[in-house]
Amino acid sequence: MEQTVEQKLKALYELQTIHSKIDKIRQVRGELPMEVADLEDDVAGLETRIQKIKSELDDLEDDIVTRKNIIRDAQANIKKYETQLNEVKNNREYDAISKEIEIQGLDIQVSEKKIREFGFEITSKTQVYEKALAELESRKADLDVKKAELDTITAETEKDEAELNAQAEKAIPNIDDRLLFAYNRLRKNAKNGLAVVTIQRDSCSGCFNQIPPQRQSDIRQRKKIIVCEHCGRILIDEHMAEAEGTEA
Repeated sequence: MEQTVEQKLKALYELQTIHSKIDKIRQVRGELPMEVADLEDDVAGLETRIQKIKSELDDLEDDIVTRKNIIRDAQANIKKYETQLNEVKNNREYDAISKEIEIQGLDIQVSEKKIREFGFEITSKTQVYEKALAELESRKADLDVKKAELDTITAETEKDEAELNAQAEKAIPNIDDRLLFAYNRLRKNAKNGLAVVTIQRDSCSGCFNQIPPQRQSDIRQRKKIIVCEHCGRILIDEHMAEAEGTEA
């Protein structure tokens, strides 16, 4: 059976009333869900950063070990070449071995310089690492507090919200698809989530712009769906809202 315009408006306003109650419950949570999500992102980001710095520090320690091994091998080679110097038979051999000793000495100098550089880098990165660790602990503590607050509020309101969601699901089939689509679009675009609003003091209670007397009269007759010329919200008369409120 085809619904009258009045029945359609009543069904829409009933759904709006339920959704407004859900919105009010969610407002109690305020920015907590977003704050929790942001803190979780911060914690994950810091953990990734700390892991990266730790990996870089491990690589630097490995580089130092490698350079120390190069120095040890070079020192052993120098001792070997110095022994060979005592056994040379001509200047050509002497010059060749002396050159090798010089090369090994340069390797030692380069490695010692690198070890110093790695040491400075380790000191610098360790400071960053420790600062990031402290920041991580702080963020985790903040996250625990915010999560506890959110869990408390959610526990207090989840039963009411579940009941209202069930009511909304029950009310939705009473609205035709075209109107429901328009309603959902309006709710999504409205900051306060209001898609269906009343006339209050000769004005739209959604955007507070004045409604001409003739248009108000048309709205009260409930013969067609009328929207606010300024904000596009669906308008109902105050008496319908009062009647719905009394029934609720």
